[in-house]
Amino acid sequence: MDRQLDLQRRQQNGNASVSASPSASISGSASLVNGSTPLPTVPTGAQAGSITITMPPIQSNSYYKIAPSEYVTFGWNFSSIIVTPTALTVAAVANGNTYPIGPTDGVISGTAQSVVWYPYGYQTANPSLPLVQASYTLHIWAQGGPSAFPTPGYLEPNSELVFAMYTPQGYTPLSSGWQCAGCSGALPQLNINSALPGVVAMIIIMLLSGFTTLRRVWD
Repeated sequence: MDRQLDLQRRQQNGNASVSASPSASISGSASLVNGSTPLPTVPTGAQAGSITITMPPIQSNSYYKIAPSEYVTFGWNFSSIIVTPTALTVAAVANGNTYPIGPTDGVISGTAQSVVWYPYGYQTANPSLPLVQASYTLHIWAQGGPSAFPTPGYLEPNSELVFAMYTPQGYTPLSSGWQCAGCSGALPQLNINSALPGVVAMIIIMLLSGFTTLRRVWD
């Protein structure tokens, strides 16, 4: 009787351990599927991650040419980032239009700290949305999008840098018949200004001569 009870208990314990094993296996596999790389823990009181523009200097007025062989480099540093972005999107915004920055349609590595842009290459490849001569705002954001709300440990979107772009004018030789539209009125003015010192000198000489004559008469 005691042996039968002992055998039943062993069978029950064995069944319980067998039934628990599939459950543990399923739970473990779900963990791997849902997040094989767990996100780092963001401590309480952590700040939102930010970007500091280093190139060009944020305080300077930067003008860039839309011309062959003219490249633009943007650089930045990260601070307070705990959760590394999976990717960054870099774009320039002007007159309501958004232009991707860089050779990969504006999407670069989440750890990148610079990007090189060839505006003329973009201009020739995108005639339907050409770059304009205007002021631009540089936007950099992570997977949360350009309007993501600041979140502790995560990168906050940045739009602090403003720069300008222009298309240089080609050289026009004088032999082609080019004339300065604002120079015709300057020539008479130049002649008057050139003659003025001579007129003043003559007046001074006349005054001195007259004074000398009067002095002789008085003497």
